[in-house]
Amino acid sequence: MLFMSHNIFTVHFSLITSCLFILSCSPTPTPLPQTSLLIYRFSPPAFIEYSLTYEPVNEIPFSIPPNCGLNNTFPAPIGNYLVIELNCPNGQTVLFLDTSASLSANSASVTQPVTSSDAHFLAWTSDGKAAYLKIDSLGSPQVIRAYADGAKDILAIPEFTYDLSAKPDSRDFTFTVSRGLGYGSELYLAQNDGRIMTLLYADPYNYISFARFSPDGNQIAFIKTPDTQTPFTVGELWVMDADGANPRKLADADAGHGYAANWSPNGKQIAFVVRENPQDENADQMSEALISNIYLINVETDALNQVTNFDNGHVETPLWSYDGNTLAFTVVLNGRMNVSIANMLSGEIKPLETESTCCPAWMRK
Repeated sequence: MLFMSHNIFTVHFSLITSCLFILSCSPTPTPLPQTSLLIYRFSPPAFIEYSLTYEPVNEIPFSIPPNCGLNNTFPAPIGNYLVIELNCPNGQTVLFLDTSASLSANSASVTQPVTSSDAHFLAWTSDGKAAYLKIDSLGSPQVIRAYADGAKDILAIPEFTYDLSAKPDSRDFTFTVSRGLGYGSELYLAQNDGRIMTLLYADPYNYISFARFSPDGNQIAFIKTPDTQTPFTVGELWVMDADGANPRKLADADAGHGYAANWSPNGKQIAFVVRENPQDENADQMSEALISNIYLINVETDALNQVTNFDNGHVETPLWSYDGNTLAFTVVLNGRMNVSIANMLSGEIKPLETESTCCPAWMRK
């Protein structure tokens, strides 16, 4: 009995010490990503970083190359990289800006993944490690996945692809193709890098643009633009299930200018741009004549709410903060471009800078 008692004591002691060891060595909880807002200031040229209280906390010097214009910026869904898309004499150009290197070195760390041809940004991968690009549009068009270190993968999807969207937490993505004016467009789901393609939706009368998955990946929102020679017009905001079922129109939306509709982080609302002067034929041809505002629509109830109330000038793509409390967007008034934010709780709308700015990007590092 004494021997057995000693064994029991030894086992109990071992269990206690093991438990203490496990508790003492338990992993430190992963810190939540840090979020901030970047906007581009034209003079002096730099990206300005704002804190969560919208105070400028850092500047990243970046000059637009000579003879080029800034088209837009696209932040990785998580990580330090920001894609900068430029319009240059030899076509569109894509750059990777490493904002972490810029912060430490006080100078921009920029790489150009494609130098042999034009490159158009399509989307980030859902993990933020690479970007989908369409390259060599006038030669032998291809869609590739480009990494900041220069590595590239060629995807097995059609050369007629003009839009792409990554499914959250997945390697699957949608892509949209058109064979030209008068052919409409088709939206596909791609799996296994495009080796498996499933038609989700086809429209012979409209271009399907800016297809975007809801945060949970269960729905897809997209803009329909009429398949006509009119460059700018009134389109439609639609939503459907991720398998293509139950498509339905939500609202009229601006079309042709390249302004995407974006889901709120909780997936309940979509922010989008509405044209306010649909009868103005000048606005069909010149973006300077456009009058537009940002609206929200509740996906479940179809309730529509107006966010901005500009009676001249126009707004560009609205972008949600990660907490869903703020929309950032570029607004053009009297030919002057500036980034403003709209507080979803108070309704307050204010510009961030007095100088000319554009291209807001929410970063999550």
